[in-house]
Amino acid sequence: MKIVLTHEESEKHFHNALCNSSNISYYGLSLDYSEKDYKAAKKSLTDKQKKGIFTETICREDVWMEILRIGGKLILVDEENGMGNKSITLKDVHSRVATTPLRHLMDAINERDDADTADCIIQTVFYKEVIFG
Repeated sequence: MKIVLTHEESEKHFHNALCNSSNISYYGLSLDYSEKDYKAAKKSLTDKQKKGIFTETICREDVWMEILRIGGKLILVDEENGMGNKSITLKDVHSRVATTPLRHLMDAINERDDADTADCIIQTVFYKEVIFG
């Protein structure tokens, strides 16, 4: 079975996963990014707020998604597993969220997601499979 998501749906589920994931640090992983990209993404969101395009309070997950939207990368740093660091772009989010194991993807789609669902989406986007948990 193949699930097809729009770019908007993929971004929504990945953003939710970033917000809900609590276990990646337990796996010896951390999220990293260019400080320059972070500042540019924050400015981009602030500019969108001023124009009324972005109406929410800016949180770090919003900035992380904006890093991807403006062409930057997010890096999953492997601090203890020997798997190496993995970086992603927005294109990876668009193509890989839909390949999350069906049970977890359906939980996300049906808004029954939790930290486990989030971890599986994040791992699938970065590693193309679920390795931990």
